[in-house]
Amino acid sequence: MSERSSEISGFYRRSIAERREAIREWGGLSDAEMAAYEFPPGIDPATIDRMIENVIGVFPLPLGVATHFRVNGVDRLVPMALEEPSVVAAASNSAKVARSSGGFFASSSPPVMIGQVQLLEVPDPAAARHRILAERERLLDAANALDPVLVKFGGGAKDLEVRLLESPRGPMVVVHLLVDARDAGGMNAVNTMCEALGPELARIAGGRFRLRIISNLAIHRVVRARATFPAAALATENATGPQVVDAILEAYAFAVADPFRCATHNKGIMNGISAVVIATGNDFRAIEAGAHSFAAWTAAPGHVIRPLTAYEKDANGDLVGSIEVPMPVGLVGGATAVHPTAKANVKLLGVKSARELGEIIASVGLAQNFGALRALATEGIQRGHMELHARNLAVSAGARPDEIDRVAERLVRERAVRFDRAKAILDELRHP
Repeated sequence: MSERSSEISGFYRRSIAERREAIREWGGLSDAEMAAYEFPPGIDPATIDRMIENVIGVFPLPLGVATHFRVNGVDRLVPMALEEPSVVAAASNSAKVARSSGGFFASSSPPVMIGQVQLLEVPDPAAARHRILAERERLLDAANALDPVLVKFGGGAKDLEVRLLESPRGPMVVVHLLVDARDAGGMNAVNTMCEALGPELARIAGGRFRLRIISNLAIHRVVRARATFPAAALATENATGPQVVDAILEAYAFAVADPFRCATHNKGIMNGISAVVIATGNDFRAIEAGAHSFAAWTAAPGHVIRPLTAYEKDANGDLVGSIEVPMPVGLVGGATAVHPTAKANVKLLGVKSARELGEIIASVGLAQNFGALRALATEGIQRGHMELHARNLAVSAGARPDEIDRVAERLVRERAVRFDRAKAILDELRHP
């Protein structure tokens, strides 16, 4: 048997059917396994084939809807796409608690993105900075000439900043082009402007340019949201509402004090945020990178990272939560304007602007974080996770629909949520 080679010339020129046949042969995939690559109803293969290279199918994620959300006085049903159990339920339950106090109140800064132009071998960096800033208006006009449509809608290049950096390759002059992207994510417009300005900036500085690209640390495009979670609504069988408030505050303090806990705290926030970002066809990798970088960039002296949320107790003893996070999402361009499911989800949300979408997404992040802290500080995170995980294990073990709940219930009751135990329980049910 000859050794397989992944060097397949012209793979991108083949049709989807031809690519599938190639991977069938390569992977030895069965008919049942190949069926997993079929496009679901409502998804046009030609559209997907234009979105990325070498398409063979789609990878569906579970798509759920979070309920009870009220943001800035408007009710929303929020689509969330992710594979992790209990996230949608936690966000919905948290939104229900916040709803009794008016829901979530959010605001956002203008949608200004940062484009960077890296300049090297500049003989007099400080003087070059002054020369570049002196040409500010001319440079901004040149950038805006590249995208008159964006300017027509009130966007475009708004300002320049010049930073002087030391690096392992010597001094650098880095120019920041601040671009109002309006309802777009901004990547294409910003990158186009930076690439066009690079040669002129290098000429003014007396050096040479290298990178010209958008930054995902969108410190000028920030969303803030807050909500009040009444103590009276937080009581459990084992704790009063005020006790739960204090327990959540102690959990939050742990994230403030310890970067190891803070990393997981912020991951929980992104469970909610990324799920909505994915569902609306936005770039979840950019949002993730920006959020975690922002958490480090805004950390207090002596800290390497900070929680993206904050909690405190108000005069009534209720818990007040808030979030501050960069949110460079868009409604025009990219997958949001092409992918049919993303388009449907945006319509379901009823948003009319990227800022409105960002405010909802940040509210979901706060809701999800509150839900996680509440579970951690009271019953523990595993209870809700394990109930859903047990059902998944039952399915993996081969349980039929009428057997799933019975297997899952025993796994949880026995506190043995494992695949081997699921198989054994299933065997016992079928062969008593």
